[in-house]
Amino acid sequence: MLFNSYEFLFAFLPVTLVVFLLLGRASRNLALGWLIVASLAFYAWWRPINVPIIGVSLAVNFTLARLLQRFAAANRPAGLRVAVLLVGIAFNIAFLGYFKYANFIVTAVNDVAGTSFVLRQIILPLGISFITFQKIAFLVDVQAGRVESFTLRDYLLFVLFFPQLIAGPIVHYREMMPQFHANPCRFDREAMAVGLTMISFGLFKKVVLADGMAAYVTPIYSHAGAGGSISLLPAWVAAIGFTLQLYFDFSGYSDMAAGLARCFGVRLPLNFYSPLQASSIIDFWLRWHVTLTRFLTAYVYNPLLLRLTRQRFAKGLPAQPRQHLGAFLQLLAGPTLLTMFISGLWHGAGYLFVLWGLLHGVYLVINHAWRIVGPKLWSTKESYARFMAPVGFVITFFAVVLGMILFRSPNWHVAVDVFKGTLGLHGLELPRLIAQKLGVHGVPGHFVSIAEALPAKEFFAMILWIVVLLFIALLLPNSIQIMAQHDPVLGAKDRPANTGISLLAMSWNPTLIWAIVMSLMAAAAVMRVGGPSEFLYWQF
Repeated sequence: MLFNSYEFLFAFLPVTLVVFLLLGRASRNLALGWLIVASLAFYAWWRPINVPIIGVSLAVNFTLARLLQRFAAANRPAGLRVAVLLVGIAFNIAFLGYFKYANFIVTAVNDVAGTSFVLRQIILPLGISFITFQKIAFLVDVQAGRVESFTLRDYLLFVLFFPQLIAGPIVHYREMMPQFHANPCRFDREAMAVGLTMISFGLFKKVVLADGMAAYVTPIYSHAGAGGSISLLPAWVAAIGFTLQLYFDFSGYSDMAAGLARCFGVRLPLNFYSPLQASSIIDFWLRWHVTLTRFLTAYVYNPLLLRLTRQRFAKGLPAQPRQHLGAFLQLLAGPTLLTMFISGLWHGAGYLFVLWGLLHGVYLVINHAWRIVGPKLWSTKESYARFMAPVGFVITFFAVVLGMILFRSPNWHVAVDVFKGTLGLHGLELPRLIAQKLGVHGVPGHFVSIAEALPAKEFFAMILWIVVLLFIALLLPNSIQIMAQHDPVLGAKDRPANTGISLLAMSWNPTLIWAIVMSLMAAAAVMRVGGPSEFLYWQF
């Protein structure tokens, strides 16, 4: 069941919320139990077999977590607890690997060995990547003593809470369960107003902005997939347009998830914060999919860095990446590349996703190296900052946009074709009317040619849509900033009120003007609901 569907918006959500509030008046335990039942129904909507499949994983992880808890209480050897943890991690990786990567592994073996093994198509359970990372984090936190007690009900509520079940954010038990334990499960006027406003923001971003951009982007990639070449302007529309489509798609989902949770008296952690306003690729990853970055840093990068640092100390080698090239390569470049390789593979079982992850790993390594070398080339920190703010923004933006070609393309041929188009290797096609206005006479085989299939009106609409979305993404405050006074998500207070190059300061309050604005946005969004549309991150 999609958030942007009539059955969710006008059936599942109101029924779930009303029953939750009614039960909350009688018993908080009943209300929380109802949330678990409703979340299971939400998860089973698309494919009921998903419930027993994910149920096996939940049962195994809960049992292992109980073992870790009992071993800690009985002061069992640390090695035994680590062994249980490793079994849990191995089980989760194998579980995810079978459903998400089995076909990819078979394809890779066939490509390398020249074999022709065939594996039947495996249907990927919804949200398995997010759920798996969440369960791994829970086991690690139990083993480390950061989670001291939990019940089956609390564990199921933590994993299955439907606003974050399918596409995150990736939450920690210790940041969610205290909220559920303190939740009165009663109607709260401010929480409801904030939640519904966030839902309206998110729905508008998804079905109006993201899906509106998709109408221009999808035909270009389809044309390339059918063997057609992509000229200069369509190639850049495909690259920038998909970046904006994914931006508003994921931003819209994050807003809706946060708003839904807020309606039930829960704050989800911040997961998206104007990443296209970033002035470096490091800053970009601190704003894009924040909880994924947090997970990979805490459970992949930091443990690897600590292990490698200890090895260098044991060998008497320097361990200061900012001062020694060997330390930089081993302690910073190596862990960064491995972490981003995992990030790419997590996003999708395909070569292009892996390459996309590694590309961002290279970006990050270059960024870290520049932060060491760059400031030394300027006389003062202030002059360096003045230079890097605009230059870093431009470099980061185009680095992200070009990387998104890999993320969107269905295969190597399409990616290469679009990349060639961005370099002008397929020439420049213009609608006949525009070419005539410019006094250009397109000749087949030359750099400039006439695009008969592209009317001037559609061409201008495509460019205008990109300009409008860029204006919103780069120059306006995001929804978290607009709602900041009402604390819509965890971590919002740690972020500055305005970031990047935002021009306008807007602050939401429950006033008549805002009620009219949000009602118009919600109405425009609802009118667009029902068409072919799916949140892009749900496939991961």
